[in-house]
Amino acid sequence: MNIKNAIGSLQLGKKKADPIRLYTTWGEEFREDSVLPEYPRPQLVRNSLINLNGCWEYAIRSKTSLESRYPGPVNYDGFIIVPYSPESLLSCVDRQLMPDEVLWYHRIFTVKKETGMRLILHFGAVDESCQVYMNGNGIVRHHGGYLPFEVDITDYLVPDVNELRVRVTDVSDTSWRSCGKQSLRPGGMYYTAQSGIWQTVWMEWVPETYITRAVFTPDLDMNRVKCLIQTSARVPAEILIARPTKEYDADRVSGSGIFACPLVKTSAVPFEELSIELPDVKPWSPEEPWLYPVKITAGHDTVISYFGMRKVSLESDENGITRIFLNNRPYFMNGILDQGYWPDGLMTPASDKAFIYDIVQMKSAGMNMLRKHIKIEPLRWYYHCDRLGMLVWQDIVNGGTRPKTPLTLYLPTIFPAITKHISDRHHYIFSRSSKLGRKVWLREMRDTVEHLRGVTSLVLWTPFNEGWGQFDANAVAARMKKLDSTRLIDHASGWYDQGGGDIRSVHNYFRKLIVEKDSRAFCITEYGGLTLLVAGHSYSPEVYGYGQCGSAASFRGKFRDLQDTVKKLAEEGLSGAVYTQVSDVEEEVNGLLTFDRKINKLEIE
Repeated sequence: MNIKNAIGSLQLGKKKADPIRLYTTWGEEFREDSVLPEYPRPQLVRNSLINLNGCWEYAIRSKTSLESRYPGPVNYDGFIIVPYSPESLLSCVDRQLMPDEVLWYHRIFTVKKETGMRLILHFGAVDESCQVYMNGNGIVRHHGGYLPFEVDITDYLVPDVNELRVRVTDVSDTSWRSCGKQSLRPGGMYYTAQSGIWQTVWMEWVPETYITRAVFTPDLDMNRVKCLIQTSARVPAEILIARPTKEYDADRVSGSGIFACPLVKTSAVPFEELSIELPDVKPWSPEEPWLYPVKITAGHDTVISYFGMRKVSLESDENGITRIFLNNRPYFMNGILDQGYWPDGLMTPASDKAFIYDIVQMKSAGMNMLRKHIKIEPLRWYYHCDRLGMLVWQDIVNGGTRPKTPLTLYLPTIFPAITKHISDRHHYIFSRSSKLGRKVWLREMRDTVEHLRGVTSLVLWTPFNEGWGQFDANAVAARMKKLDSTRLIDHASGWYDQGGGDIRSVHNYFRKLIVEKDSRAFCITEYGGLTLLVAGHSYSPEVYGYGQCGSAASFRGKFRDLQDTVKKLAEEGLSGAVYTQVSDVEEEVNGLLTFDRKINKLEIE
């Protein structure tokens, strides 16, 4: 064990330095009149998008004030750029919302009511609890800061000017509610807490009867895709499947003419799963990301979607070693941890191009998988992984009160073997004493699975990471497998293995990397964490990570040595590995990219 690096990672007794204001290139080019204008849901596209991103009024008030209640403040504090949280630089507010405060949003818009049509209002994500008011009417409440919700506002519309208000509260990490790595006391591996609207707000016109959902489940062995269409009322549906392409573009496919001579044309009954045979199947993989465009018509509604044909499974290789198979072949998943944080937008990038940049840079570094760490991204991120060819391991956002650091960090680091003997049914140990908190998390886990079910690139779920908010992991893994039998499950990433799930998951930053024998596939789900502070591109002079490098050459050499090691271990039975991490995040400077994404540390001479 590397004692020096382990002790250095504790950051004991260090005084926090003031953060440095950093902007990405996209943040520097940011235009307030064109904020994330792309269609926010590439998996189900219509041509009636009304984007509400941009300039809203905002106010922050004490929960004890009269103005914390509807209708909110008489006068607002200023303007906020939606969908950037008030804590971010791009919001133009740069202020922390506290648990005892209320954040109000206000926006007016004009829309002409269309006969026989309904107007649906969508929120990509609002952190953490919110109430939405339309022209004086409370129309929806939502809890949970990472999942989307929508509401039909047609009956609340008035002629000419319509008024939209959103009331938000966020207890952040002071409660059992799911908050990921957000903290009101950021430092080290915990990051600035954000609040409020942080994904696109948008509207779309739909017919009285419209398509609400389309899920495609590949059955590669049978050369079939299972299709489930859901509608607001039962009407006949028609499905056109175009020939597969490796150049899929959700923003342009509707007018491309690719459905003029479809590969498959068939009818479907809403709410009944249909199995469709496909000729000459083109499997999806990171090397060849074939996607099948789909056009669905139900009544007067038409949407564009897509799917990929891929299979992930556990099988034994010729030596009897359990491995991860992709499309019925052993496939080593060489991955990297992806936190999804930005210096100017926090959990929201300044541009859709920023998503693409990270994915392309990681592919160039030799990675074929991203482990999305304790965060749910906007749907466009998953779409880009699908079309560019990048596997996804998806963490469920952790809940529970603040982790007990001696148990979740220090003890496993020093005595990793002991964690196998600690049961996660002891809820207090894992900061999971609240029965209501456990119930809410199970609902959010289910909703996350349903929300991302149609993502082709997503091949593995991770319900718990390093014991943070972990409880009854074996039962949770069984529940997840019942919800989604098409993907693998890492039931307890890093520590506190309960013997369940599909993979044996180990985090190893300070010891020699080895392969352990297990009936499950063996994966090193976190390793590396090499640190290199690049002057002028760092959020703080603080250096947090798991092994400091004094120069770019040292960083590059050690990274390549680690990559060579995991490739050799793959020959011995390693099925997957996750290097830490894509980019620096605040005090963590262990990314391949700097926090502002302007420097790739592997390319510094």
